[in-house]
Amino acid sequence: MKYSRRDWLKLSFITSLAGCFFLRFPGKLFAKGTDKSEVILIRDKEVLKNDGNPDKRILSDMMDKAITTLTGINNSSDAWKSIIKSDDIVGIKSNEWKHLPTPEALEEILKERVLDAGVREQNISVRDRGILKDPVFQKSTALINVRPLRTHNWSGVGTLIKNYIMFTKKPWTYHPDTCADLAKLWKLPEVAGKTRLNILVMLTPLFHGTGPHHFNKEFIWKYNGLLVGFDPVAVDSVGVRILENKRKEYFGEERPLNPPAKHILLSDTRHKLGNADTEKIKLVTIGWKEGILL
Repeated sequence: MKYSRRDWLKLSFITSLAGCFFLRFPGKLFAKGTDKSEVILIRDKEVLKNDGNPDKRILSDMMDKAITTLTGINNSSDAWKSIIKSDDIVGIKSNEWKHLPTPEALEEILKERVLDAGVREQNISVRDRGILKDPVFQKSTALINVRPLRTHNWSGVGTLIKNYIMFTKKPWTYHPDTCADLAKLWKLPEVAGKTRLNILVMLTPLFHGTGPHHFNKEFIWKYNGLLVGFDPVAVDSVGVRILENKRKEYFGEERPLNPPAKHILLSDTRHKLGNADTEKIKLVTIGWKEGILL
């Protein structure tokens, strides 16, 4: 069954279930009960240099502003320490897709912040593939989930939810029905209850493509943003809204994702992972507003 953008939005609006995340940190950090999931969208017009790479100083400032806003703690060092403890073993789950990888500068920033929180360097690993054999990920007590948003031939979009596909030895078992049940990945013992932060990189998202491993520079644009939150479903939901609005702007008409990114909605309604319903998402915007596509 194919879903139009209108169908997807209608379904998300009638969704009644809120997601739950319980760790050993203050309850305000996680969506639960009927609370809204907070998502921070931060943009900076100057974050991308002339060569297309991010300015690390600006990107670092964006990340710190996002985390202080999300936690409600004004000091960025204290804000990071509220979600990462010195005795944690931290896996930073990145994404290395060659056409649009997680920026190296952002990986470095996240590692620096974890070190600043008191975690020993030998207890930190930044990786995408091979995590099941990585000793840090094997013993991890905390995960940071970070990847760029892009269209995807199997799942509609490559999302934060999907980014944990490397935690299974049998990724193909999650492919049926346009990857509808990707949220099951979050119940794996290597993952369950460990994710402290989700960061969807929106610096240069890929909004269109056809076929496996598609990439065309014509279909990326300088959005210059980051989406940050504790609820991966809510963050992905906002990201897809921006992507679909960009598709409408570019094509001059509604152009639903094909295949539809229904794994986001089903992560809420079927798997109770978080909030896809826009009525249950509190979106906070910081910085550059031009072309925000919301």
